[in-house]
Amino acid sequence: MEARARRAVQKRQVLFLCVFLGVSWAGAEPLRYFVEEETERGTFLANLANDLGLGVGELSARAPRIGSDQNIRFLLLNPLTGDLLLNEKLDREELCGPAEPCVLPFQLLLEEPLEIFRAELWVRDINDNSPVFLHREILLKILESTTAGAAFLLESAQDSDAGTNSLRNYTIGPNDYFHITVHDGEEGILYPELVMDRALDREQVPELSLTLTALDGGSPPRSGTALVHIQVLDVNDNAPEFVQSLYKVQVPENSPVGSVVVTVSARDLDAGSNGEIVYAFLYATERILETFQINPASGSLYLKAELNYEAVQTYTLIIQAKDGGGLSGKCTVVVEVTDINDNPPELVMSSLTSSIKENSPETVVAVFRIRDRDSGNNAKMVCSIQAHLPFVLKPSVENYYTLVTERPLDRESQAEYNITISVSDLGTPRRHTQHNLTVRVADVNDNAPAFSQPAYTLRVRENNSPALHIGTVRATDADAGANAQLTYSLLPPSDPHLPLASLVAINPDTGQLFALRALDYEALRAFDFQVRAADRGAPALSSQARVRVLVADANDHAPVVLYPPPNASAPCTELLPRAAEPGYLLAKVVAVDGDAGQNAWLSYRLLQATEPGLFGVGAHSGEVRTARPLSERDAPRQRLLLLVRDHGEPPLSASVPLHVLLVDGFSQPYLPPPEAPGRAPGAGAGADEPLTVALVGALACVSALLVGALLALAAGRLCRRGGAASAGGCAGPAEGGVPGQLLDVGGTGTLAHGYRYEVCLAGGSGTNEFKFLKPMLPNLPVQGTGSNIGEKENFSNSLGFNVQ
Repeated sequence: MEARARRAVQKRQVLFLCVFLGVSWAGAEPLRYFVEEETERGTFLANLANDLGLGVGELSARAPRIGSDQNIRFLLLNPLTGDLLLNEKLDREELCGPAEPCVLPFQLLLEEPLEIFRAELWVRDINDNSPVFLHREILLKILESTTAGAAFLLESAQDSDAGTNSLRNYTIGPNDYFHITVHDGEEGILYPELVMDRALDREQVPELSLTLTALDGGSPPRSGTALVHIQVLDVNDNAPEFVQSLYKVQVPENSPVGSVVVTVSARDLDAGSNGEIVYAFLYATERILETFQINPASGSLYLKAELNYEAVQTYTLIIQAKDGGGLSGKCTVVVEVTDINDNPPELVMSSLTSSIKENSPETVVAVFRIRDRDSGNNAKMVCSIQAHLPFVLKPSVENYYTLVTERPLDRESQAEYNITISVSDLGTPRRHTQHNLTVRVADVNDNAPAFSQPAYTLRVRENNSPALHIGTVRATDADAGANAQLTYSLLPPSDPHLPLASLVAINPDTGQLFALRALDYEALRAFDFQVRAADRGAPALSSQARVRVLVADANDHAPVVLYPPPNASAPCTELLPRAAEPGYLLAKVVAVDGDAGQNAWLSYRLLQATEPGLFGVGAHSGEVRTARPLSERDAPRQRLLLLVRDHGEPPLSASVPLHVLLVDGFSQPYLPPPEAPGRAPGAGAGADEPLTVALVGALACVSALLVGALLALAAGRLCRRGGAASAGGCAGPAEGGVPGQLLDVGGTGTLAHGYRYEVCLAGGSGTNEFKFLKPMLPNLPVQGTGSNIGEKENFSNSLGFNVQ
């Protein structure tokens, strides 16, 4: 009994708990969460621990679970954090269809104690679907008799979205006949209706295509389109109409039976049976029915019997065109029977001239008569010749015609004319007769010879062989025969000093020009003369052309060396300090070539040297520079053999020696050239050493003396170059010799600036020392009292050449 009592108590407790829970669940508001459709999986929705007022650990201890009636696992609960996450992408249209709002209920179950919380997930719609028509093309058939204001219900579009994103409006493409209205049907469905604004005419617009557009309310809105194809159905509202209300035809009396006289044509703007036309005679007499018949489908009128012009000249027929709806139209056909033309015209020639001189005034070519054996219009004739000919027909009495020239003829434009005289009558059909004439134009000497070009330029290389053919002048004459035979000749030159007769000759028949003797480019580079071409007409005509002969240069001059002087009595000697650095400018070879162009392009080369590798020559500048530092082993006297070569074919060249004297400094006395007698090198060096030391000391004390010594060395070198053959330089005015010369060193070649010096050397000095030096340039600043060699190098580099 006690056990039963305890079980009863337990059942009552469980029942009480369930009732209590059910009552509390039913009365509580559900938790609501919102999410947009197509949201990515794993998106955070809410924290249930916070919404229920529970701690994170308490929620996890009560084993929370998510339950759903639809058994869809679209939510995911993290029991450790209480975060409610989206488990998958949601498609509102798939879950709820057109229903709005889209609510997905679910429950949150907690244990110990057991609690159940209601919750809802509201899925918000996004505008991810465009309106769609069931059919991409909508066909409407409308009678052309339909009046304005008629309405036609169209297929509605479907939009899977809901709310403001659902279908909201319809539009129709711009047109002149319809507009669209929108009706709100049952269940909120919008229906488009096409309303006619003006009546349709099938004959003008047989069909019409409009674009129907459905728009939703999204932002931005989406749209869908369908093509509304309207066919206008025909109504028999047009009677047949003939293209012409009156047809007039002329039929010759000899037309064969069965030939087509005329084809009438009517058109009906209607379609189908309403546009099918049948042709027939209307009010036809017995004679018409015996003579003609008509094709009911094509409207062609045929001859049923032969025509007789003498019996009936004109037939008048009325033809009816009727459509399938009973409407009809009519036209009139007038058939005129014409007489046949069976005789062609004839042409009888009375006189003919077959040759006419050019430039003659109006001249009679032919006289003839025409005739036709028919009568009436068949005997009337028209006579003509081809257009664009310089001839004209002049009518006379009794059908006589004269063929004369319209203007003077030009044989050079056309030497012969083929004239066709055409005679045609006015019959039906016309008959024609043609007569062909050939008229030749005799030549007159009215054209002067014309050269192929007004001026000729001929080129010949100098040193040519005598009687060399150098070119040809050509002239033409548009005349014929003797009037076109030409003779060439040379006219006297405008320059009386030009010996043209000894330079050039011309072939009088061919115009070929020949050089009579060898030409020299350096003496005569070009000359001009006139050539005349004369014909053999009476009187003779002539013309002139200018001929220019250009003499081309040949490489017949070898280079000439100006410096170092190749023919000087004393050799040219350059001083080179032993302290000179590689690239030191020793001298510059100056040469010229009497030729021109490539033949005068010069290049320089070192042929021989006492110390190979010590010096180098610029191939294009001619500058002689040191190639390496000097050493004590290098001989104090160096001899260089320089080669100057042009670029002619074949090339010509010249060579010149250059002597170089190596010195320790510019204070060292000038040594005699190799050819002059002197002391032994060893003895001279020992004797001059104290003098050198003393001079260096003096220059270190007085900087002004250093500048003067440098200028003296430069002037001494220039004096040796200009007057090496005068045996010791130039004498002063007091000695009765040549006065001091002014040397102008310009900025050409390798010199950077221009300087002028007045130099005079003392005569009779064994060492050619400077006696007097006067610089003609501004004072140079002194850079201290350094060594002589360095100052000499600085000064020579500023001038562009070596100072000795």
